[in-house]
Amino acid sequence: MTTRIFGEPIRRREDPRLVTGRGRYLDDLGRDAVAAAFVRSPYAHAQVTDIDVTDALDVDGVLAVYTHDDLTGRVAERLPVLIPHPALTHPRTGYCLAGDEVKHVGEPVVMVVARDRYAAEDACERIRVTYRQLPAVVGIGTARDAGRLVHEDVPGNVAAHLVQGFGDARAAIEAAPHRLELNLEIERSACTPLEGRGVYARWDADDLSLHVWSSTQTSTSLRMALAAKLELPVDRVEVTAPDVGGGFGVKIVHPWPEEVLVPWAAIRLGRPVKWTEDRREHFVSSAHERGQLQTVRVGFDDEGRILGLDVEILHDNGAYTPYGIIVPIITSTQLLGPYKPGAYRVEFHSLYTNTLIVTPYRGAGRPQGCFAMERTMDAVAARLGLDRTVVRERNLIRSEEMPYDFGLTFQDGRPLRYDSGDFPESLAKLKRLIGWDDFPAYRERARAEGRRVGIGLACYVEGTGVGPYEGGHVRVETSGKVVVSTGLTSQGQGHQTVFAQIAAETLGVPIEDVVVTTGDTRRFKYAVGTFASRAAVMSGNAIGLASKKVRDKALRIAAEALEADPRDLEIVDSTVRVRGTPGPGMPLRTVAVLSNPLRYAFDEETKAATQFSVGTTDGPPVAPDDEPGLEATAFYSPTQSTFANGMHAAIVETDPETADIRVLRYCVVHDCGTLINPRIVEGQIHGGVAQGIGGALYERMAYDDSGQLLNASFMDFLMPYVTEVPERIETDHLETPSPLNPLGIKGAGEAGVIPVSALIASAVEDAEGFPVTRMPISPSDLFHLRERFAEGETGPFRQAEKEDPR
Repeated sequence: MTTRIFGEPIRRREDPRLVTGRGRYLDDLGRDAVAAAFVRSPYAHAQVTDIDVTDALDVDGVLAVYTHDDLTGRVAERLPVLIPHPALTHPRTGYCLAGDEVKHVGEPVVMVVARDRYAAEDACERIRVTYRQLPAVVGIGTARDAGRLVHEDVPGNVAAHLVQGFGDARAAIEAAPHRLELNLEIERSACTPLEGRGVYARWDADDLSLHVWSSTQTSTSLRMALAAKLELPVDRVEVTAPDVGGGFGVKIVHPWPEEVLVPWAAIRLGRPVKWTEDRREHFVSSAHERGQLQTVRVGFDDEGRILGLDVEILHDNGAYTPYGIIVPIITSTQLLGPYKPGAYRVEFHSLYTNTLIVTPYRGAGRPQGCFAMERTMDAVAARLGLDRTVVRERNLIRSEEMPYDFGLTFQDGRPLRYDSGDFPESLAKLKRLIGWDDFPAYRERARAEGRRVGIGLACYVEGTGVGPYEGGHVRVETSGKVVVSTGLTSQGQGHQTVFAQIAAETLGVPIEDVVVTTGDTRRFKYAVGTFASRAAVMSGNAIGLASKKVRDKALRIAAEALEADPRDLEIVDSTVRVRGTPGPGMPLRTVAVLSNPLRYAFDEETKAATQFSVGTTDGPPVAPDDEPGLEATAFYSPTQSTFANGMHAAIVETDPETADIRVLRYCVVHDCGTLINPRIVEGQIHGGVAQGIGGALYERMAYDDSGQLLNASFMDFLMPYVTEVPERIETDHLETPSPLNPLGIKGAGEAGVIPVSALIASAVEDAEGFPVTRMPISPSDLFHLRERFAEGETGPFRQAEKEDPR
């Protein structure tokens, strides 16, 4: 019998190749390509008054120098707004090369192409750009005050304004027995994947075709964008994503200026051109995320039940809005987590600043929303003197209330309607896993040793598997191998394993016989991309549907050859056989041969499919409703997102003298529906937790008032090492299958990072006894907080919150 594959913790099949140095990343390609480099703005806001490239043209090896004036056709136009929205009333995007004005440090101004990167960089240094500096808008407060503008035609620096809600939240708060107000802040951070962006292009002048390789999260969408920008027929453009060394959201943006300019230059020069981003460029010219100011007003009863919740969010979207306002939309809707307040109102303003653009970063607005909601839950518990888990449990949506519709609109334009979950059971599991009820005794023992410890928890719900669609193609070769193709890209998620598990389980073949290809438009033309924890839900279900089509066809063809009823057949170990009859059966590779009626025989096996060996004279060799080959394509398009959920808890220790914060234990309970591969899900969670700890304790983008990024290198931008991440992340799973898709799965890619800032804030606050309202928190931050709040000032009083005096 074929060993069960779906749901098993199979090791990642792609890892041996990658960890032994056999990966092929963007910069490993195009050894014969000429190199591009860019002159970027050193100012956050300035007019470009003159560009002198004379000296650059004298550098040996320089092939071309381009400014905005050299751009032609649609390449000279502004880059697209990828996701328009009615609330985005003032969208603005930049040019591939800046024209008269630059809006942030790092904006590209001049492109140089030379025989190698050394010559290109030398030429860039000789280009003299004259600027007239303009006042910069830096920081959410400055943007809100609107004393100066990023874009002269955008009043108040407001790109977008949106209000959503249900019930009358303000009236409910006013009438509530208890009221609090919290002022919260999440600072800027960034994806910083191991591999930066990069693009390599080859133009074939003979057949007028373009092949582009890009370190992207969406090869098919980039293909469409390039065809539009370069004014080429889309069937003459192919895009391949090679091995991608991390994405985390920054590479879902497309087309980047460099992704347009490199192939444009390749066409003009008739030579392959390549550009790879260096680390400094990534810091100042890719994208950031996270920065928000939040004001939360909450009304609640004596039991801690939330009667009304009113949240105002100021979101920093940077200088441009190429990816729309997806991040603040997600914050405003996913903020609710697993809870059901009596009434809810949320309002956000998305503001322009003279800083780098803000686009989704792993979590994509959810960490900010989770921070707001979980800080509120802790504040309510403290005010009433209740256990934090008790307040949460009293506000949870119950499993019998599923599906639960909030009456809000999610980021995909579809309802914010939770499909499944058992939040009370998740909370009970988490309490057992962390030993919540035993912690007071542990705290007393630590206190007796002169140690300061705290415990915290945070809960979240994550919308996953957003549409509109993904597809899959499955083909059984005459060798018996199974080839699976899908259009979305891979950046370390384990797609070659989980997609193979789905196909192998459905087709009854060993997983070793399945080959998976992703992110290559030559193999699969139509797809959306890898983001928003959607790959398993979308492509997984599409591959499952395509595999079922292939299985049904295989059984039908074999039934004709074996003179059996297809319903009596099964596929086991790559062999079609009659159920319950341990006979030889028919190998699946033979079925693949028979599926393609042939006129010519190429070997002994293909003789079986020739015209004098198979078929009848009663009808055509290929039926009108059939196609040659044992293969099928299927697409999966959902009616709405699926909603995964999880709860995290941690115990931290804060050093009384140095204010160092150390995570002692970290526990996770996660529900992403039916598990395809528990090992890969846990790997995703562990990686997310590590990234979340970085965001909670270390990573922040520090701008000065002139818009200069002060820590644009790994010397200054802190990241956690393995010594800062818990050695063991204790994980438990709850499986509540989604009723929305055939496999019952929900996404898991972003789950680990979402609640970490809220959780660490909760635990540090518990250890120290004073409120934590801003993240990330460093030892220096904690030291200064201690100065503000006297040692031992504990209890329900919080200066960061205000209670109605009545």
